[in-house]
Amino acid sequence: MSTIIRFLPILLIQFLSLFSFAQTDSIALKNDSLNTSLLNAFNKKIKLIEINRIEDSIKKEKLENQLNSLQTTDNLKKEELQKQLAELKEKDTQRLKEKINRIDSLRNTAKKYPVFGFFNDTLFNVYTKSGSFSAEMRASTISERIKQLEAGFIPNKDSIFLIPFESSIDIMHDEVIIMSITDNDAIWNNTTPIELANTYKVLITNTLLDYKKQTSILNLLKEVGLALLVILLFALLIHYLKRLFTWSAKKIISYENTLLSGFKIKNYVLLDSKSQVNGLLTINTFIKWILILISIYIALPILFGIFPWTKDFAGELFGYILTPIKKIALGLWHYLPNLITIIVIITVFRYVLKGINYLRLEIASGKLSIPGFFPDWANPTYQIVRVLLVAFLIVVIFPYLPGSDSPVFRGVSVFLGFLFTFGSAGSLSNVVAGLVLTYMRLFKIGDRVKIGEVVGDVIEKSLLVTRLRTIKNEIISIPNSTIMNNHTVNYSSDAPTHGLIIHTTVTIGYDVPWRDMHQALIDAALKTKLILQEPTPFVLQTGLEDFYVAYQINAYTHDSNVQQIIYSDLHQNIQDVCFERGIEILSPHYRAARDGNSTTIPASYLPKDYKAPNFNINITKPNPEENN
Repeated sequence: MSTIIRFLPILLIQFLSLFSFAQTDSIALKNDSLNTSLLNAFNKKIKLIEINRIEDSIKKEKLENQLNSLQTTDNLKKEELQKQLAELKEKDTQRLKEKINRIDSLRNTAKKYPVFGFFNDTLFNVYTKSGSFSAEMRASTISERIKQLEAGFIPNKDSIFLIPFESSIDIMHDEVIIMSITDNDAIWNNTTPIELANTYKVLITNTLLDYKKQTSILNLLKEVGLALLVILLFALLIHYLKRLFTWSAKKIISYENTLLSGFKIKNYVLLDSKSQVNGLLTINTFIKWILILISIYIALPILFGIFPWTKDFAGELFGYILTPIKKIALGLWHYLPNLITIIVIITVFRYVLKGINYLRLEIASGKLSIPGFFPDWANPTYQIVRVLLVAFLIVVIFPYLPGSDSPVFRGVSVFLGFLFTFGSAGSLSNVVAGLVLTYMRLFKIGDRVKIGEVVGDVIEKSLLVTRLRTIKNEIISIPNSTIMNNHTVNYSSDAPTHGLIIHTTVTIGYDVPWRDMHQALIDAALKTKLILQEPTPFVLQTGLEDFYVAYQINAYTHDSNVQQIIYSDLHQNIQDVCFERGIEILSPHYRAARDGNSTTIPASYLPKDYKAPNFNINITKPNPEENN
């Protein structure tokens, strides 16, 4: 009965702690070392294990008392009690193993809370809670208690001592409990409670001794003197840096129009002497201030590092530079295998493109002939294959690019693809039409063509537009998609081999024999420059109208790009030949009264003795006899 009474306070504390945790659990979980779900399960299990341990301890003490009260002859009862005690010990061992296993499984996800010393240096870390104190609250409380010891601490290593209890070990100074070490603390640190307590005792003692030493008057005077020396040295360094860059600025100015005479590309002055001097002076000033700022930045951590209260600031300031540099260096080192892979892939693709380019040159020059593949297809086909290979190269190396698996990187890629798709819809249609036109071989550079109502020579073919130069030297750009939607006439494609037929129509009255007119037109065509003698020009009568006959002269030429000149010469020769042969060109809208009027043929073509005919009037008198 006395044993039960003795353990009642312990049971009461445990149930009170369970009740208090029911109220403070939501606050503790936010700042505890584990994520919420794991922490809940872990804490519930630990509480149950602790309650079972206390109950088993009560049973164990009862059994031990009964065992001690037995007489030596009662062996059967003794064996039974010893067996029950062994079972309780085995249960203790299993509970400990279960606790260790659970803590080991949660160790990687645990958040540790540091216990700080006097100069915000970390002494050790707290992982688990105790009673109603969360891990964060324990760490904060222990830090405050250590700092409060400074006033009454005697520089003696035995000032801090340990007091062991059944379920914990207290670290104390005089009558003040600094902290309590539990089995859970020991398990989290992979050690025993007594070893952990001794380790923390030494750390706390050394921290107090070091604080006393660091805050002594003599040591502070030394630190102040050292700080003044550092300030003086860096002030001298900055002073001489300014003098150095003042001297360099004067040197730069003295080189104007001598060493700094300007920079030219052929006849264009890219940078004159004055601009070079101003640019170098700007660079000189920029470097000066960069070095001054770097000097100040280095001086501040050194100054902060002298005094124990500001040592953490020194580490942070150096960390602002060293941490990014370290991250960059480590990132480059870890990225090196991917970089080598990218270099190998690019090298392979580069040589593949070189091989394809060699085939392009061979096909374009005619050295290599592929049936059904024309030489003028070589360059556009190469460009298409090149684009496809580059796109495939990007797809291959994309997984090896830094940040390629980042959601932001992927989001930007999708956004750019969206912009490209919808922003270049019209351009893509022109690109596709340009490729189709290339393989249709409608025309080539230099051909005289007619696209819609535009006639001119092709001077440029691109993926987006085709440019023509008209006979008036007008440059007209036609989108490739427009060409695809219009009919195209190529005057030059067959002209070198079969010849282009130049044709024009002349209308002559019925009074002129058609054979004479045919011969006149053929002779006029043969007199025209750039008209071929063979095949012989020929005439077609294209219409027998009310007042005239339509004669169409057809002649061959190889020079399709000068049609206007050929037509002009042909029209002149038709006029000359017709006038020389006395053939009047009166139609289609020319009327003449013959009696008393001169011919319409120019005077230079008429005989010298030509005279205009007289105006004749025939009067017929009526016969009186007929009237009767």
